[in-house]
Amino acid sequence: MIGVDNACFTSPDTYREAFAAGLREMLDGYDELGVFILVLANAMIDDQVWAQLATPLRRKFEHLVVEQQAARQGVSLDDARDDQLVFSQLAEIGFDQIGPIRLRNAGPWELQHNPLRSLRPARMMARPVSGISAPFNPDQFHFARPFLRKETFWRGELAGRPVSLLYNKFPFVRMMGLLVPEIRDGHPQYLQHGDHSYIWRLLDTLGDALPEIGIGFNSYGAYASVNHLHFHLFIRSRPLPIAVADWSHNGGDIDYPAQCHRFDDEAGSWRFIQELHGRRVPYNLVCLPGRLYCLPRLPQGVRELPAWSGGFAWYEMAGCCVPRGEEAFQALSADQLQAELAAVSAVAPG
Repeated sequence: MIGVDNACFTSPDTYREAFAAGLREMLDGYDELGVFILVLANAMIDDQVWAQLATPLRRKFEHLVVEQQAARQGVSLDDARDDQLVFSQLAEIGFDQIGPIRLRNAGPWELQHNPLRSLRPARMMARPVSGISAPFNPDQFHFARPFLRKETFWRGELAGRPVSLLYNKFPFVRMMGLLVPEIRDGHPQYLQHGDHSYIWRLLDTLGDALPEIGIGFNSYGAYASVNHLHFHLFIRSRPLPIAVADWSHNGGDIDYPAQCHRFDDEAGSWRFIQELHGRRVPYNLVCLPGRLYCLPRLPQGVRELPAWSGGFAWYEMAGCCVPRGEEAFQALSADQLQAELAAVSAVAPG
């Protein structure tokens, strides 16, 4: 199901219903490993969606296990290599060990047990990058690939701009989509003034109907996984740690461990982002209706990640973590997370 009007954006309930319906339609319509992985990952992130889809997901899992076994005996399995590897690991785990994500707090920080996300392909996150921009490369992975059309939740004009909203294959926030403006134009992951203005306008347009909406952005060099302009659109009832009132950037009396600059106006935030562009400093953005948090940071690859981390992108810089493995999920302390935030943010102020 691909929406072509704006009806799904009129309330949280209509958005959730359309989001879940699109997942069910993909699951019913495609016998593909990649589709199964996407639907499973999105169902795991939301208890209500899991309740709707757990039974058909189990049936599809059992069917795909049989197909994969046949493929090992020489029958062709027409799926991407990455999907085959991820599904093989899922088959070893078994469906009974798969279920909704679990959350816990460590001090002010949020930890998420999401074993499926730890299986995702690294893409460009696995390597260091230089600078804060690179030309769009049509030969690399990008969101206009024909096989991704079926993974499109909605497309059309939104807040005056043509966009595509794709399901995120390995989400970490409820009802999370990949918002790609002018998907076939091949914009690289480098924020232009018009893109920045659009995010403010979009959140202003949708904020009344969807008050829990937010947008995350990873600049090139700040753990953006694909060099194709995209934003993470999400709906989240629980405030991100970065947004709570205790921090000094929100008027409280506690300093956030990472450099965090809050802006309540579009012009001021764009001036600051321009300064970062001029200094070639990568950054992550967390955007909510009427406010934007900008977090300058070290480029990815400059320092070695701890064994429990898959990288620090906007979600992690906002005070959350998806640790690798059950043991790390249970054992990580507030001090460890705070120290890593400070280390990643070790950039000389401008």
